[in-house]
Amino acid sequence: MTSKTHIDSNTEKDPDDWVSGDEPMTGAQASYLKTLCEQAHCPEAFNENLTKAEASKLIDKMREKAGVAE
Repeated sequence: MTSKTHIDSNTEKDPDDWVSGDEPMTGAQASYLKTLCEQAHCPEAFNENLTKAEASKLIDKMREKAGVAE
């Protein structure tokens, strides 16, 4: 039986490899990222002009800094 959370899953790609990674971040990403930056006490880290890939990386960084679990 295969688990959906298997470590070798190909459902999680590096944001640098995303086909749409160069597109502007989505509204959902922007909203979540802004909240995370505030929770991490780094509101200056938020930039509304990030790409989807850049936003994804910063979300991961801010989640860790804010202590927010996945």
